Amino acid sequence: MELQIGRVIKPHGVRGEVVVDPTTDTPELRFATGEVLKGKQAGKELSLTVRSFRPHQGRLLVTFEEIADRTAAESLRGVRFFAAPVHDEDDDGFYDHELEGLTAYLLAPGTDLKGDEIQLGDLVGEVVAVEHTPAGQLLVILIDAESQLPTAGKEVLVPFRHQIVPVVDLEEEILVLTPPEGLLELS
Repeated sequence: MELQIGRVIKPHGVRGEVVVDPTTDTPELRFATGEVLKGKQAGKELSLTVRSFRPHQGRLLVTFEEIADRTAAESLRGVRFFAAPVHDEDDDGFYDHELEGLTAYLLAPGTDLKGDEIQLGDLVGEVVAVEHTPAGQLLVILIDAESQLPTAGKEVLVPFRHQIVPVVDLEEEILVLTPPEGLLELS
């Protein structure tokens, strides 16, 4: 599985520089001088070697060894760059693709979160997407059609906060919710 780390927006100047919108937390590592980037554009794959990069208005200006002028840079418009995920054992974050498809359950009443065994309560539904907002991440959960909730068969937004989603188990492909009253009834 590879993750998108950036996308070429447009050429910049006449010397082959391009504007890249980075979609990675570590652009200084992913776009470092000498890095060979794997790109995709309209079904074609290409490899480009970073000659230099610099920040510019919230984006990056990048030059590649293989691109000499503006005409060549123009041909890169829309190229998406991909790389393997970097797993940091100290990082407790998740990639969107890891959360999408997980089955959501309520925490069984009376279950202690500090114990080794988490008791699952009622089935809530499936995480179908992750939305990124200025206030943080939201899980889009499709409520199970058999649910007793008034939102059965509909999508609800659940803030991805530890207080509301205390357990994410990627091996078991589940997450456990402890939502405030009424949250799952909003659509």
